[in-house]
Amino acid sequence: MGTINGRSLKSGTAAPTAARAGLMACHDCRLLARMIADPKGHAHCPRCGAPLHWRKPDSMTLSLVLLITAIILYVPANVLPIMHTTYLGKTQSDTILSGVIYFMTTGSWHIAIIIFVASIVVPALKLIVLAYLLISVKQHATSRREERTRFYRIIESIGRWSMVDIYVVTVMVALMNLGVLASVEAGWGAFYFGAVVVITMFAVRSFDPRLIWDEMENQR
Repeated sequence: MGTINGRSLKSGTAAPTAARAGLMACHDCRLLARMIADPKGHAHCPRCGAPLHWRKPDSMTLSLVLLITAIILYVPANVLPIMHTTYLGKTQSDTILSGVIYFMTTGSWHIAIIIFVASIVVPALKLIVLAYLLISVKQHATSRREERTRFYRIIESIGRWSMVDIYVVTVMVALMNLGVLASVEAGWGAFYFGAVVVITMFAVRSFDPRLIWDEMENQR
């Protein structure tokens, strides 16, 4: 049980929403402004001038397109070599998974676990969770709204950590450029993997989590 404006709010009671009060949040400066349209029917934030929308425009379509693109790029990101290492004239190409296996066989379990979780588990988990959110909204699901909202917050916050493999490759390319003795070059897998991470982050940001709760408002 909570209180709003000094009045008690019982569990299950419909909480007042900004939309019902004619208010909307600016996506740029986060100001909660009243919906006042101009003669052309457009509303703008009184503080920063950005266009105001009840929901992110084309949220579902844009998130779906970016999600499909990320899924397609996820395959070459894990199949193609992420880096080529040359040592004393011998060149070895490593994918993300082969790098994990290498660290495991050399006893560096902590590094292997970090790379495996950040570069394989997290990107795949983000794709699966975002697909689940899109499907649930498309099917007008009304159950587990709080859980789905938490899922969205999690994948939004952990997205940047998937770039750990790219950071490792970048550092190694900069430090191990010793001419004929040793050198490291980034492979196409690094490019595709970086694209997957960035596109997935845009896909998550394009999704409007308020859509999860809209079905409840429509039923009232």
